[in-house]
Amino acid sequence: MNTEHLFSYGTLQLESVQLAKFGRRLSGSPDALPGYEQSLVRIQDAAVVAARGKTHHPIAKFTGRETDLVHGTVFQVSSEELQHADRYEVADYTRVSVILRSGIRAWVYVDTRELIGGKGWAQST
Repeated sequence: MNTEHLFSYGTLQLESVQLAKFGRRLSGSPDALPGYEQSLVRIQDAAVVAARGKTHHPIAKFTGRETDLVHGTVFQVSSEELQHADRYEVADYTRVSVILRSGIRAWVYVDTRELIGGKGWAQST
């Protein structure tokens, strides 16, 4: 099985979401994403709000400051599971490749608007 690292700071850490999207509980370890800060994004899609029960979700915004950290969990997932995660995320999020505080290269979903604005530096999908 080809494995990927996926860093989550939001709903993908929830067991109920993991079971619904991946059919299993993921095992992971705490880590952090340097150079980003966490804020909230208003979800516009009514179906997503209904399914997840919240109108605002956490989102990572690029700052470039090494002192800024977003804490979360890094998981090992298959390439197929990564595609399931892509389908789970709404358009406000873009998957990018980053180096976590631990030194692990991982995929993470960050604020799409920051990448469009040219502030982001990471490789996107």
